[in-house]
Amino acid sequence: MKYHLKKAILISAVSIACFFLLSHPFCAASELSKTGQTKSYLIGDDGTYQKGWAGVRFTDKGDDTITDNSTGLIWVKDGKSPGCADGATIIWKKAVDFCENLTYAGYSDWRLPNVRELLSLVDYSRSAPAINTTYFPNTALTDYWSSTTHALTTSQAWGVCYDYGRSFHFDKSETNYVRCVRGVR
Repeated sequence: MKYHLKKAILISAVSIACFFLLSHPFCAASELSKTGQTKSYLIGDDGTYQKGWAGVRFTDKGDDTITDNSTGLIWVKDGKSPGCADGATIIWKKAVDFCENLTYAGYSDWRLPNVRELLSLVDYSRSAPAINTTYFPNTALTDYWSSTTHALTTSQAWGVCYDYGRSFHFDKSETNYVRCVRGVR
């Protein structure tokens, strides 16, 4: 009983702090980011309203990792670094195992991101690649694995293609790129 009371007090304290400190990344982590579209093509479209979390999106930690201040996730920065399998393509099982066993930038709690986490990096104001290359250099214009298995065809898994920011499902025996992530989500 004491454990549950302490947990409830801690959650309440964090909630109160977030109410007063909405700009803190931990508190804003549940908000969706803006898409990046700033031009309006029709009254009422995304460019008209530009809704979403508008804080500084990414922070370069200086150790080849990038913190996404919108989601709280920490990503491997360079698509050709050892944290991204040196830019090699690998099958899905090896991608999962690679991230699970990765020790990189002083951390050992890496994992393969789920498809929604991968899609959160898409910058819809860009194409070819549809990702911010200042923070994610050497991102391939093709497919990256997610940890999400396709619900109907379990021999396939979802991935994200950063040419135009699309998600697809691929046979797990195909080879795709990998970008590991760490974080509370």
